[in-house]
Amino acid sequence: MTSFADLGLSPKLLKALEKTSLKQPTPIQVQAIPHIMKGADLMGLAQTGTGKTAAFGLPLLHRLLDIGHPPGPKHVRALILAPTRELTTQIRDNLETFTKGTAVKVTMVVGGASLFKQAQALSRGTDVLVATPGRLIDLLERGDVSLEKCGYLVLDEADHMLDMGFIHSLRKIARHIPLKRQTLLFSATMPRDIEEIADTYLRNPVRVQVAPPGKPVERIVQGVHFIPNGDKARLLEDYLKKHPGEQALVFGRTKHGSEKLAKLLASWGFRVGSIHGNKSQNQRDRTLTEFRTGELDVLVATDVAARGIDIPTVRHVYNYDLPNVPENYVHRIGRTARAGAQGTAVAFCAPAEMVELQAIEKLLKKPIPVIGGAPWAAEIVAAAPRPGQNRGQRPQRSGGPKPAAKPQGQRPGGKPVAGARPQGGQASPRRGSGGKPGQPHRRQG
Repeated sequence: MTSFADLGLSPKLLKALEKTSLKQPTPIQVQAIPHIMKGADLMGLAQTGTGKTAAFGLPLLHRLLDIGHPPGPKHVRALILAPTRELTTQIRDNLETFTKGTAVKVTMVVGGASLFKQAQALSRGTDVLVATPGRLIDLLERGDVSLEKCGYLVLDEADHMLDMGFIHSLRKIARHIPLKRQTLLFSATMPRDIEEIADTYLRNPVRVQVAPPGKPVERIVQGVHFIPNGDKARLLEDYLKKHPGEQALVFGRTKHGSEKLAKLLASWGFRVGSIHGNKSQNQRDRTLTEFRTGELDVLVATDVAARGIDIPTVRHVYNYDLPNVPENYVHRIGRTARAGAQGTAVAFCAPAEMVELQAIEKLLKKPIPVIGGAPWAAEIVAAAPRPGQNRGQRPQRSGGPKPAAKPQGQRPGGKPVAGARPQGGQASPRRGSGGKPGQPHRRQG
């Protein structure tokens, strides 16, 4: 079995690794580290939770350790770009763990923090700058940082950076970095746009790939529950009550719907928080800290806000709203079963979300096991309200009536009768219970 020592890493890095939970390199690390240490451009394709940060971080730090003198004022030797503050913080924390006992300096700049303090930190220069694109552009335009001597560029979660509209920011930033550099691109998926970015910014890259797209972690027990949209909140309540004290991550599609759902769960007595694009960065940081320390049992999040969350204690992921981008399903459920633990992922599917479910199953190359209800009949799917209809309705409040009777053919406990399918009408989607199914939203969170 390959060890980190076998990969030729610096003794200083190996000593730092001894104090972490990383004992053996993951497949993406085994494949990527040797190429990066040789100076090759690299395109890495791997799902979340596979160890991508160490895959690019360790060989990058190995090369920087050999330089032997500090960077000049305002100068940056290596730049790592990530789409969200949460992911940026995670990368910074990992790199600081790896660099303990060395002279390598790691600095982070993100929006929502003091621009003056970040400029002050950069005034002395840094070996590694971990940044979100928007804040880095602010600092570049003010003249607070220089990338003219930057020899390394890492694009992490490149597909999500694209989803968030950062392609124009990337072009602006790349103009400040010398063409003679080593560029590394890591992504969970490789759509055509990412291929184009690779063609533009990488030179003859080595391509490494582990865990083919759509293959989630094997330890995750998946299931789908067919449920009218208006009954989802009470179903979620039932699931949460079945696992008291176990942390759960709930995914909504919209910022507004996620916030409404969090408030509803709080009114029902759950210790719950929410993170999404309408929250300030300080609010998001505080909520994540409370979730990480166990003060909260439930976290309701949108895709963008939750990317980069690495909390090993998450045992359950509930897809309250199915994602309209099937790859995001894999990212979502990858938030559980981390660090060797077990995890479950339950998808709630309303009639209007059958198209999303079929796209997810096509990506997975297998059906998700049915654990409640039965697949919606074609006529029910056709009659389901399209996005924008039935606006303005509110979810049931605490003390309100329980959901409508279970669909015909469903046994107690949510087990479907073979061959049965839900009958009758579908409850109208409520804005407070997770938004409007089927409506594409690429830049939320």
